[in-house]
Amino acid sequence: MTNIASIIATAGGIGFIPKGGGTAAAVVFCIAWYFFPMGYNYQVLLLILLLAAGTWSATRMEAVWEHDSNKIVIDEVAGMMITLAFLPHNLVYIFIGCVLFRFFDIVKPLGIRKAELLPRGVGVMADDVLAGVYAQVLLRIMVMAKLF
Repeated sequence: MTNIASIIATAGGIGFIPKGGGTAAAVVFCIAWYFFPMGYNYQVLLLILLLAAGTWSATRMEAVWEHDSNKIVIDEVAGMMITLAFLPHNLVYIFIGCVLFRFFDIVKPLGIRKAELLPRGVGVMADDVLAGVYAQVLLRIMVMAKLF
Protein backbone atom coordinates (compact mmCIF):
# COMPACT_ATOMS: atom_id res chain seq x y z
CA MET A 1 0.00 0.00 0.00
CA THR A 2 2.92 2.35 0.59
CA ASN A 3 3.82 2.17 -3.13
CA ILE A 4 0.31 3.23 -4.15
CA ALA A 5 0.28 5.97 -1.53
CA SER A 6 3.67 7.20 -2.77
CA ILE A 7 2.52 7.30 -6.39
CA ILE A 8 -0.60 9.26 -5.45
CA ALA A 9 1.15 11.60 -2.99
CA THR A 10 3.88 12.46 -5.51
CA ALA A 11 1.37 12.85 -8.37
CA GLY A 12 2.97 10.05 -10.33
CA GLY A 13 6.51 10.94 -9.27
CA ILE A 14 6.48 14.70 -9.81
CA GLY A 15 7.10 15.18 -6.10
CA PHE A 16 10.54 13.61 -6.45
CA ILE A 17 11.76 16.65 -8.42
CA PRO A 18 14.40 18.14 -6.07
CA LYS A 19 13.24 21.77 -6.31
CA GLY A 20 9.89 23.20 -7.37
CA GLY A 21 7.87 19.99 -7.22
CA GLY A 22 4.72 21.86 -6.13
CA THR A 23 4.97 24.30 -9.00
CA ALA A 24 5.73 21.48 -11.44
CA ALA A 25 2.66 19.55 -10.24
CA ALA A 26 0.49 22.66 -10.64
CA VAL A 27 1.81 23.30 -14.16
CA VAL A 28 1.39 19.66 -15.24
CA PHE A 29 -2.19 19.76 -13.95
CA CYS A 30 -2.84 22.98 -15.92
CA ILE A 31 -1.53 21.38 -19.11
CA ALA A 32 -3.72 18.32 -18.58
CA TRP A 33 -6.70 20.57 -17.75
CA TYR A 34 -6.22 22.44 -21.03
CA PHE A 35 -5.90 19.35 -23.21
CA PHE A 36 -8.55 17.24 -21.46
CA PRO A 37 -11.54 19.46 -20.65
CA MET A 38 -14.39 17.83 -18.76
CA GLY A 39 -17.96 18.61 -17.84
CA TYR A 40 -19.00 19.86 -14.43
CA ASN A 41 -20.20 16.46 -13.19
CA TYR A 42 -16.81 14.92 -13.94
CA GLN A 43 -15.09 17.88 -12.29
CA VAL A 44 -17.02 17.19 -9.08
CA LEU A 45 -16.15 13.48 -9.21
CA LEU A 46 -12.47 14.15 -9.90
CA LEU A 47 -12.27 16.71 -7.11
CA ILE A 48 -13.83 14.31 -4.59
CA LEU A 49 -11.41 11.59 -5.71
CA LEU A 50 -8.40 13.94 -5.47
CA LEU A 51 -9.36 15.12 -1.99
CA ALA A 52 -10.00 11.62 -0.66
CA ALA A 53 -6.94 10.01 -2.29
CA GLY A 54 -4.76 12.99 -1.42
CA THR A 55 -5.73 12.96 2.25
CA TRP A 56 -5.24 9.20 2.47
CA SER A 57 -1.89 9.16 0.67
CA ALA A 58 -0.53 12.22 2.52
CA THR A 59 -1.41 10.60 5.84
CA ARG A 60 0.32 7.35 4.83
CA MET A 61 3.43 9.02 3.43
CA GLU A 62 4.04 11.51 6.20
CA ALA A 63 4.72 8.49 8.41
CA VAL A 64 7.52 7.59 5.98
CA TRP A 65 8.73 11.10 5.13
CA GLU A 66 7.52 14.01 7.30
CA HIS A 67 4.43 16.16 7.77
CA ASP A 68 3.77 18.10 4.54
CA SER A 69 6.95 16.82 2.91
CA ASN A 70 7.97 18.60 -0.30
CA LYS A 71 7.56 15.22 -2.01
CA ILE A 72 3.80 15.33 -1.39
CA VAL A 73 2.35 17.34 -4.28
CA ILE A 74 -1.11 15.83 -4.69
CA ASP A 75 -2.31 18.76 -2.56
CA GLU A 76 -1.12 21.18 -5.26
CA VAL A 77 -3.02 19.18 -7.87
CA ALA A 78 -6.20 19.38 -5.76
CA GLY A 79 -5.66 23.10 -5.14
CA MET A 80 -5.29 23.77 -8.87
CA MET A 81 -8.44 21.74 -9.52
CA ILE A 82 -10.34 23.93 -7.07
CA THR A 83 -8.88 27.06 -8.66
CA LEU A 84 -10.05 26.14 -12.17
CA ALA A 85 -13.24 24.18 -11.49
CA PHE A 86 -16.47 25.41 -13.05
CA LEU A 87 -14.82 28.28 -14.93
CA PRO A 88 -14.79 28.65 -18.72
CA HIS A 89 -12.11 26.54 -20.37
CA ASN A 90 -9.69 29.23 -21.49
CA LEU A 91 -5.88 29.29 -21.68
CA VAL A 92 -5.68 32.78 -20.14
CA TYR A 93 -7.83 31.72 -17.18
CA ILE A 94 -5.70 28.63 -16.67
CA PHE A 95 -2.48 30.66 -16.68
CA ILE A 96 -3.81 33.37 -14.33
CA GLY A 97 -5.38 30.71 -12.10
CA CYS A 98 -2.03 28.94 -11.81
CA VAL A 99 -0.26 32.19 -10.88
CA LEU A 100 -2.93 33.07 -8.31
CA PHE A 101 -2.92 29.60 -6.78
CA ARG A 102 0.87 29.49 -6.47
CA PHE A 103 0.84 32.97 -4.91
CA PHE A 104 -1.65 31.94 -2.23
CA ASP A 105 0.05 28.57 -1.71
CA ILE A 106 3.54 30.08 -1.27
CA VAL A 107 2.69 33.27 0.66
CA LYS A 108 -0.04 31.58 2.76
CA PRO A 109 -2.08 34.65 3.80
CA LEU A 110 -5.58 34.78 5.29
CA GLY A 111 -5.46 31.68 7.51
CA ILE A 112 -3.83 29.37 4.98
CA ARG A 113 -0.79 28.90 7.23
CA LYS A 114 -3.08 27.86 10.11
CA ALA A 115 -4.87 25.33 7.91
CA GLU A 116 -1.66 23.39 7.35
CA LEU A 117 -1.35 22.87 11.11
CA LEU A 118 -4.31 20.47 11.09
CA PRO A 119 -3.24 16.89 11.79
CA ARG A 120 -1.98 14.36 9.26
CA GLY A 121 -3.18 14.38 5.67
CA VAL A 122 -6.00 16.79 6.45
CA GLY A 123 -3.47 19.54 7.22
CA VAL A 124 -1.40 18.67 4.16
CA MET A 125 -4.46 19.08 1.94
CA ALA A 126 -6.22 21.90 3.82
CA ASP A 127 -3.78 24.72 3.09
CA ASP A 128 -3.87 24.00 -0.65
CA VAL A 129 -7.65 23.63 -0.62
CA LEU A 130 -7.92 27.06 0.99
CA ALA A 131 -5.35 28.53 -1.43
CA GLY A 132 -7.43 27.07 -4.27
CA VAL A 133 -10.64 28.57 -2.88
CA TYR A 134 -9.04 32.03 -2.61
CA ALA A 135 -7.58 31.76 -6.11
CA GLN A 136 -10.94 30.54 -7.49
CA VAL A 137 -12.84 33.46 -5.90
CA LEU A 138 -10.36 36.04 -7.16
CA LEU A 139 -10.22 34.49 -10.64
CA ARG A 140 -14.03 34.32 -10.80
CA ILE A 141 -14.25 38.03 -9.86
CA MET A 142 -11.76 38.84 -12.61
CA VAL A 143 -13.71 36.78 -15.15
CA MET A 144 -17.04 38.37 -14.17
CA ALA A 145 -15.49 41.86 -14.29
CA LYS A 146 -14.14 40.97 -17.77
CA LEU A 147 -10.64 42.10 -16.81
CA PHE A 148 -9.21 39.91 -19.60
